[in-house]
Amino acid sequence: MSITRTYTGADGQSHIEVLDLAAHPELTKLLATKGVVFRTSAPGHFSDWHNAPRRQFVITLSGEAELGFGDGSVYRAGPGHANLVEDLTGKGHTTRVVGSQPRVTATIHLSD
Repeated sequence: MSITRTYTGADGQSHIEVLDLAAHPELTKLLATKGVVFRTSAPGHFSDWHNAPRRQFVITLSGEAELGFGDGSVYRAGPGHANLVEDLTGKGHTTRVVGSQPRVTATIHLSD
């Protein structure tokens, strides 16, 4: 399992960083949430540049996606990957479902 954080940098671009639980003990504590939504996206589904609508975790349960960033970098998210999405402003990121399997996600909306 890997945990990443997608956030907006001072340059207005979305960036991704790998989070280590030892360095981020706040992630090992109970977090207040509003709810959870499960989604299925078909292979090849593409979401062009977009921001997160709220602070949320997107956990890939099955399938794979590529997250694209303004600097041209791409991060692959597979089963078990948890992404804390906080890029609420700026250019945002893209999401493409890759491979031959649908991507199933659990999106957990975090409380303000």
